[in-house]
Amino acid sequence: MTTTDAVRENLTREEAIARRDLLEVERTRVHLELAADAETFRSTATVTFTVRGSGSTFLDCTAVEVHRVVLDGEDLGTAGVSATRVALPELAPGRHEVTVEATMAHRHEGEGLHRFVDPSDGLVYLHSQFEPFDAHLVFACFDQPDLRTVLELSVDAPEGWVVVSNEPATERPAEGTAGRWAFAPTPPIPTYITAVVAGAYASVHDRHVRPDGRATELGLHVRRSLAEHLDHEEWFALTRAGLDWFEGAFGMPYPFTKYDQLLVPEFSAGAMENPGCVTFSENYVFRSRVTDALRERRAETLLHEMAHMWFGDLVTMRWWDDLWLNESFATFMSVLCQTSATRWHDAWVTFVDAEKAWAKLQDQLPSTHPIADEMPDVESVHQNFDGITYAKGASVLRQLVAWVGQDAFLAGCRAYFAEHAWSNTELTDFLGALEGASGRELAGWADEWLRTTGINRLGLELTTDDEGRITAATLVQEDPAPAWRSEPRPPVLRRHRLAIGGYERDGAVLRRTTRIELDAVGERTDVPELVGLVRPPVLVVNDDDLTYTKVRVDDVTLATIEHELAAIVEPMARALLWGDAWDLVRDGELAASRFVTLITTNLRADEPIGVLQRLLQRGHGAVERYAAEANRPALRVRLLAHARDLLATAEGGSDVQLALVRHWAALADADAADLDRLAGLLEGRDVPAGLSVDTDLRWALLGALARAGRVGEDAIVVELARDDTDLGRRSAAYARAARPLLAAKETAWELLMDPELPLATSRQVWAGLAQLDQAEVLAPFTERYFTTLPRVWRERSLDWSIEWSAGTFPHWAAGPGLVERVDAVLADAGLARPLRRVLLEQRDTLMRTLAARDRDARDG
Repeated sequence: MTTTDAVRENLTREEAIARRDLLEVERTRVHLELAADAETFRSTATVTFTVRGSGSTFLDCTAVEVHRVVLDGEDLGTAGVSATRVALPELAPGRHEVTVEATMAHRHEGEGLHRFVDPSDGLVYLHSQFEPFDAHLVFACFDQPDLRTVLELSVDAPEGWVVVSNEPATERPAEGTAGRWAFAPTPPIPTYITAVVAGAYASVHDRHVRPDGRATELGLHVRRSLAEHLDHEEWFALTRAGLDWFEGAFGMPYPFTKYDQLLVPEFSAGAMENPGCVTFSENYVFRSRVTDALRERRAETLLHEMAHMWFGDLVTMRWWDDLWLNESFATFMSVLCQTSATRWHDAWVTFVDAEKAWAKLQDQLPSTHPIADEMPDVESVHQNFDGITYAKGASVLRQLVAWVGQDAFLAGCRAYFAEHAWSNTELTDFLGALEGASGRELAGWADEWLRTTGINRLGLELTTDDEGRITAATLVQEDPAPAWRSEPRPPVLRRHRLAIGGYERDGAVLRRTTRIELDAVGERTDVPELVGLVRPPVLVVNDDDLTYTKVRVDDVTLATIEHELAAIVEPMARALLWGDAWDLVRDGELAASRFVTLITTNLRADEPIGVLQRLLQRGHGAVERYAAEANRPALRVRLLAHARDLLATAEGGSDVQLALVRHWAALADADAADLDRLAGLLEGRDVPAGLSVDTDLRWALLGALARAGRVGEDAIVVELARDDTDLGRRSAAYARAARPLLAAKETAWELLMDPELPLATSRQVWAGLAQLDQAEVLAPFTERYFTTLPRVWRERSLDWSIEWSAGTFPHWAAGPGLVERVDAVLADAGLARPLRRVLLEQRDTLMRTLAARDRDARDG
């Protein structure tokens, strides 16, 4: 195995502005020569552009070798070629044409043109992934979002391959033969959403016909070995419903020619919004039974990418400063569409429990940043595909909709698309359209919400008389300072539109009897509507989840929900209170042991399945990460007993049964008898009625047994023989790395050092390696982590380095010594900026862990 230093891809905002001011791109003609058995491919790109003034510039191009550079008919040779660029000499005003012929490399970490060989049948699959700055790994181009181009693509491909791009094919070889695929020119689009997917894909086609007769051709593609598992009816039904809803909401037809969706192997993200050629992770192909929570998540992802067809593809941000608006808008609109046009009418509950929880976690890290952040270069962008850009931004958009009204918000969107179609914009363009539609001044709102960091906390101050009637009520807003903030700053207080709900007992349940909607401005806001009411046993601040905030739960409400949270009828209110309690644990204000009691007392099988699964995970996480060491064994036993009790009453064949079996398996190492029963399930013994122990569940059970040290390599080999696919091999990699043996950890660590290991497999290896409850066997890897950091950041791609540095961080060794070791690395002024961010984030998690464990030791 040989290693070389990684080529760092970057483009600064200043360089992009200078290039945009100098030139305008007309057309990019690309021809690719693809082969099934090659790690490289030939790429020829011809770019036609106009220079406004005069000056020199460069094309972006990262190649194995550049063979020719021809400018306006003159061969320039290769003297101007560097690792990531092709320099162009002084250019006179007017129209120019440059051709770059090069050999490019296929990738294995998810960027550029990723190559995958299916071990099931030896068939080859390629897919592109260009966001934010990777189109030039496939063809020479001006790779920035505001230099839109018409793409004309042609591809020479082997026999039996399907090739898909943004536009329909105008030429293709005869069925089953090798030959050329040519595609219609695209509208002017940014390079990062141009796309090519090629390989032995199986395809299903359909049409979406509107009442007026307009039709859009639909395609769905997956590799052949997974084709039998593709539930295309649900995909197409959701696609049609989404297109209908978005076209109505935006007052504009789908702006592209066709709508292909492709499930591609080893995809590095969830999905990518290439117009007419949307790519998805194969995690959304269900080869085994899944709960409806994953189907809901798949629908959200599908609709998220569809929203981008208008917001991001039709109208594109000028530079990556507005990445947040691109992603936040798509997230917000996807959930709004789910609640309106699909069967997931409670999708906002899922949003609270998933996206908003992610936003709050990210916003309290030392790496938090304004939603509308400045991106000095593309390297900065890589780390801002985060909980601020997606989830906090979407949460704040929800607050904006509450502020201006949904009808006005959608009217503003329609005006924005109509005015700026096929162009690039900035935040002020979008806010201007909303101001025009709503009559609300939004510059001040943007300053408060988009250009500041951190999350407020709201809570009620109440006084009551001897009869329990409220005599005074004030909503108090705070800007709590996180522990990592070393310098004081003036508090950031925001305007909030929110609701307060009062919940009273009605027999065995708690129902909302009072709802007050108000604007909270400044530190204190009186709530006169509560005065005179008998104080309800539960008061929910931010009921219905209109704003983005943490909540200081009052003592009466906290005392009530410890025993009666499950009695609250409304799922949204329950989800909000569960989230408030989890925030208290993470902030070291509620002992993890009390949270486990909250779980075992209140968590019922009739929670929405996604909420149920996340609460089960949080209960387990409270024990493993936040509980004091002395308390953990008893807490594990309590959670395990709770899982057994719920499982015993779960309906056979239900989503709840499946979720509980997985949860029980994760806890089974707390009791030898449970491990025996777990092993029996793999052998077909004592299987609960209705439970299908299918392929993916078998791997989950085996992984739990491997993590507990109950099975070894022989059992993994046997299971892999049943499922010798890439998916099976990745599951086997997790099981091998999870074993509590020094030799297993050594093997996993060395495997991660192999630059040919795909990112998808790497993720499974470090997930298995870094077990919090295996501190003793992992002790040698605490220092090895720090000594390996320089090698990783020198030799591996930026995205892989970021993920490895977070995924293998030695949280198993949480303690003052680890804090000191991290601080020693952070003291290096020359530390790479992205690595510094990763380490600061991990340090914050470490400090929260120690504070929470201290709280649990005192109060648990």
